[in-house]
Amino acid sequence: MKKGPIGIFDSGYGGLTVFQEIESRLPQYDFVYLGDNARVPYGTRSFETVYQYTWECVQHLFAMDCNLVVLACNTASAKALRSIQQNNLPLFDLDKRVLGVIRPTAEVVGAYTKTRKIGILATQGTVSSLSYVIEINKFFPDIQVFQEACPLWVPLVESNEFNTPGADYFIEKNLDNLFKQSPDIDTVVLACTHYPLLINSIKKFLPDGVRLVSQGKLVAESLEDYLERHTQLRDFCSLGTRRDFYTTGAADDFNEKATLFLGHGVESKHLPL
Repeated sequence: MKKGPIGIFDSGYGGLTVFQEIESRLPQYDFVYLGDNARVPYGTRSFETVYQYTWECVQHLFAMDCNLVVLACNTASAKALRSIQQNNLPLFDLDKRVLGVIRPTAEVVGAYTKTRKIGILATQGTVSSLSYVIEINKFFPDIQVFQEACPLWVPLVESNEFNTPGADYFIEKNLDNLFKQSPDIDTVVLACTHYPLLINSIKKFLPDGVRLVSQGKLVAESLEDYLERHTQLRDFCSLGTRRDFYTTGAADDFNEKATLFLGHGVESKHLPL
């Protein structure tokens, strides 16, 4: 292998919240971000379609010399990661690695709850996959997991309507639905990378004493630990200030909306599929 940047993949913009946390924790590395904006949303698509789209984009990142790719997308992690790890990589290149965002959250979430009841807020695709229920119960069989799909939250973020009374209405409604399942939930996981932009509104309607867990920081910490344990792979992650952004959609649109997530502008390039 030749040295290359760490690849960050998402179906659109949400993975930028994960990228931001990873870059903050591991600023010494080069990074390439790819958003499949031309085919978003992934949340309502079938397992097979999400797998095909994700694997196609991962191969593009491999072609950019990325030896390690993080799927900074809950839907892709839920519907595609295992197939890529078990079926594609052994035939494609045993030295490449693809990681997701669900396992790093599931591994540590037990430390946040005292009642052993956790709520998951996510897209319909992630909820339907039951990935969080399965993964959390692998590490913490005593924890009960309750889920609530929030199909309108991503459009609210991407249309820059997340600080409006309309957004508050839907956030309050979804939280009410979640806590109707169990009033003893004491920890809520934001299981979509768009949702950190809604944190201020979510906190307004969250019951007192409930802990809110956002994924980006956990994924960044997990990646740092992974690289410390896999030194051979770490040595093939290039060091520097490279920050490249690619989108399968329109570059101008990506640049504009990326500002909402990162707080600063980017200059992306269009990647034709």
